[in-house]
Amino acid sequence: MIEHPLTKDKKQILLDIARKSIISVVTRGKLLKVNIADYPKPLQEDGASFVTLTESGDLRGCIGTLEPYQPLVQDVCEHAAAAAVEDYRFTPVLPGELDALMIEISRLTVPKPLTYDNPSEIPLLLRPMIDGVVLRDGMRRATFLPQVWEKIPEPEEFLNHLCWKMGLPGNHWRTRHLEVFIYQVEEFNEADFE
Repeated sequence: MIEHPLTKDKKQILLDIARKSIISVVTRGKLLKVNIADYPKPLQEDGASFVTLTESGDLRGCIGTLEPYQPLVQDVCEHAAAAAVEDYRFTPVLPGELDALMIEISRLTVPKPLTYDNPSEIPLLLRPMIDGVVLRDGMRRATFLPQVWEKIPEPEEFLNHLCWKMGLPGNHWRTRHLEVFIYQVEEFNEADFE
């Protein structure tokens, strides 16, 4: 779990910076400049985030990172812009869509390896609705945030979909000893503040 949850005001700051970042990249084609020193200390600390965009409840973009490597406020700013215009699964967000977008931010814990002997154990070790999961096979890697459990609640099916996301057969996790990592998130979205 997240050791030091963000306060409501800090979550609001991150949602605001994400929205400003999306508006900047969609309307001006430029990444918003962030002066890290202007933000509270917890947002200046390195953090890993995913920014998810939805439109009428449907996924419209999702980009993030698994490992913290830059200040959280910068991480959110960059991933918000990338979710709007760089997610290869979608066309770039257009200015006319901005008002319809809902922004969700997930702040991640550092992924920890899941130890197992037999692939059949993996579904039993996962905690639906709690664990985000990373599968890695050589250079291929894919992740699902814990929120994906809402759409794919069965662990075996969850793992199948992760393999498909890596571009491999769904049962690949059953046939090889893959690297498996789990992490948790602190998730918040604009609807929480309406």
